[in-house]
Parts: sequence; structure tokens; C-alpha cells
Amino acid sequence: MIRGGDIVKGSCLLQKGQPYLVVEREFHNPGKGTAVARIKMKSIKDGAVLTLTVPTQQEVEDAQVDVHTCQYQYADQDNYHFMDNESFEQHEVSIAENAEKKFYLKEGDAYELTIWEGKVIDIKIPYKVVFTVAESENYVKGDTVSGATKPVITETGLTVRVPLFIKQGEKILVNTETNEYLERVNS
Repeated sequence: MIRGGDIVKGSCLLQKGQPYLVVEREFHNPGKGTAVARIKMKSIKDGAVLTLTVPTQQEVEDAQVDVHTCQYQYADQDNYHFMDNESFEQHEVSIAENAEKKFYLKEGDAYELTIWEGKVIDIKIPYKVVFTVAESENYVKGDTVSGATKPVITETGLTVRVPLFIKQGEKILVNTETNEYLERVNS
């Protein structure tokens, strides 16, 4: 059991006998009454979306899941392939079910996989990831006002708006929740 106030994005809850992955969570504290967590969940089995409002002190049944640190190997037409860093077991994760994560997966990097009843149900993407700029247009200093940005494409195909001084081949730190540039990374 997990209290409503302890539920976070990525938590797995059991509703109607099915595991649901929390994709959004928002706390609401009205002036009067009990604080509540508004939760948006996605069914792992069929992708159905369920919205739930839980008082922060009320307990909800959580799905018993395992979290394994795995190295991303490669992707084929249908699946992402990961290898467990401890047992060397191979895991396949459907690309169709995790299409939004393709821009954040880099070969050789470690990710946490959430496993329920032997099936991978989620790939946890770190909050911040370092990318190499693969494509960038060059701008001449003085062309625009301060604070101007330009789009660049990373080695995974992700498009990010960055300051004009960022060049092709440089490393940048990106917030994976908002796709915002955070800073240039010196190697």
C-alpha cells in the first residue's frame, strides 16, 4: 500500500486488478479540507487512461514491481534491446508502446527498467541527459538580439532550441521532461 501523498510519476498502482503506470501527478491543497493528489494513469495492458483523485493520507494499492538497471544495446524494427547489468539477461521492450522515449535512448547508457510479472512496463529516462549536437546552423555574432535561440538536432534525432553560440559537435545538457537546453557541457 502507498499513501496518496507518496505517489510520484512512474509509480505503479493496481486498479481493477490491472497495473497502471502514473504518467502525471499534481497536488492540490484547497484552503479548506484535505490535500489531494490528482493522478493520471495509463494501463500497462491496454493503454487505457484513468484519472484518479486521492486524498494524501488515503492508501492505494501499489503494484509490486522490480526495478533493474540495464544497458541499452540497440533497436530493431519492433523492439528496444536491453541487457541487465547484473544477470546479463536480455530484455525486449516494444517500440510501439514506448515511441516517445526513442530520442532519449543512447546506446551503451544505463537505464532503469520497471518489470511487472516478467514484462518490462516502463523505461525510466533520467531527468537530465547529455547529448552531442549532430546538426546545427551557424550564426554570425551580432545577427540578433541577446537571448536568441536556434534549433539543433542531437545524435538521437531530438530537436532542441539552444543559444546561438552552440556549434555542431558540442555537448549539451537537456531537461528530458521539457526538452529545454540547460547548459553546455565541457568534455
